[in-house]
Amino acid sequence: MEAPRTISSNAAPAGRRSKSETAGTTRPELHVIKGNHTDESRVRRGFEQLLTWTRTRRTPLLHLVVAVVFLGVCLLGALTLRTQMVQNSFEASQIEANITRLSQDVEDDQAKLDELEASLPDKAEKMGMVPQKGALTIDLNGYKASGDDTQ
Repeated sequence: MEAPRTISSNAAPAGRRSKSETAGTTRPELHVIKGNHTDESRVRRGFEQLLTWTRTRRTPLLHLVVAVVFLGVCLLGALTLRTQMVQNSFEASQIEANITRLSQDVEDDQAKLDELEASLPDKAEKMGMVPQKGALTIDLNGYKASGDDTQ
C-alpha cells in the first residue's frame, strides 16, 4: 500500500503574513510641517511638481503646452464667436424695428393718399368742374403737320 501524499508549504495561512515579510515593510510616519509659505513659493513648487511629473512620465512638456494652448485658442474662439453672434442678433433686431417703423409710415401715407383720392371729386365740384360723360377719343389719322414746325 502506498503512503498518502502530503503537501507542505512554507506559506502563512490566508490573511496572515510571515514575520520576515512584516519586518521589511514599515509604515511611514506622518508629521506636520510648519512653515510660512507664500503664494509665490506655492506657485513655484507647483510648477516644479508639474515639470517633475512631465519628466517622469512619457508625455513630454511640449505635448502638455500644446494641449493647453489648443484649449486656450478654442476658448477664445468660442468667446469671439459668441460675441459676434450677439452683435449680429442686436443688429438684426434694430433692422426689424426699422422695417416695422417704415411699414407703418407707408401704411399711414397710403391711408392719406386714399383719403385725398376720395375727397377729389368733391373738391373738383367746388371748383366748378363737371364729370365727364361718355368716352373721349381723338382720331389722328387725318392729321397733317403745319410747315412752321421746326424740330
